[in-house]
Amino acid sequence: MNSSIFHGLSAFPITPCDPYGRVDEGDLSKIISNLADARVDSIGLLGSTGTYMYLDPAERQRAVEIAVKAGNSTVPIVVGVGAMRTDEAEQFAKHAEQAGASGLLLAPVSYTPLNDEEVFQHYTAVAGATRLPLCIYNNPTTTHFTFGVPLIERLSKIDNIVALKNPAAPASEMPSIIQPLSNALPSGFAIGFSGDWNAANALMAGGHAWYSVAGGLLPIPCLALTRAAQAGKDGEVQRLDQLLQPLWDLFKELSSIRVMYAIANIMGLTHSNPPRPILPIEKSEYNRIGQALEGLSF
Repeated sequence: MNSSIFHGLSAFPITPCDPYGRVDEGDLSKIISNLADARVDSIGLLGSTGTYMYLDPAERQRAVEIAVKAGNSTVPIVVGVGAMRTDEAEQFAKHAEQAGASGLLLAPVSYTPLNDEEVFQHYTAVAGATRLPLCIYNNPTTTHFTFGVPLIERLSKIDNIVALKNPAAPASEMPSIIQPLSNALPSGFAIGFSGDWNAANALMAGGHAWYSVAGGLLPIPCLALTRAAQAGKDGEVQRLDQLLQPLWDLFKELSSIRVMYAIANIMGLTHSNPPRPILPIEKSEYNRIGQALEGLSF
């Protein structure tokens, strides 16, 4: 199965909601339309930045329907379908396909720590629920499960599991991450990376995709960095990465999700706050965030 939708810049937007977890259709539509107009390579709906685990099933499904409509078939929409139960994840996958999504992103969400066989069976079931291509979401900070190369290789033999979203690392560590994966996985399997402050390293080391938090609201500079990396323009990649460095520093200090909600407020895209118990950034920090945005085209 073709993995092309898991290449390039995958922009991960927030999911604006009211204090009761009801998705704001107007605000989400506006954010998705902006990303579609910018021609990002894909939109990662209901990822961690999209607070999927804080939404009830009906609102998750409504978010997909809103996003597919707002995207107007101009950009692939990859939907996060992680859930505590396998049957729920299967249902989210089926709904995403029915609603018109182009692909799936699955994290092994669990309260009880999972072993490799449990994760394998979980992915087998969810992948088998639809015909959509699926990306493995390796997010050990959140799920407390780390995918080893043997498990990824085993999962890659399932027809529609065609991509990996992996944490990026400093430049010196990237070859030791990418090489074993490249050796083990079939030709065409897309190896992408998240962690915005290490994205330039990952792309220049041969990563196929940048799964970007910042790209969810600031697609223009993130697309420019991605295209420079795809063209092998190391100097331009480093220049753009340095331009974004103040934002990366804030992500590390205040957390990317809190900063992204503040940016959305500053840009007038939404007045929504993160879902409780996550608290929004104090307004006193907005000046710092505004300064980090200076010089970025968005």
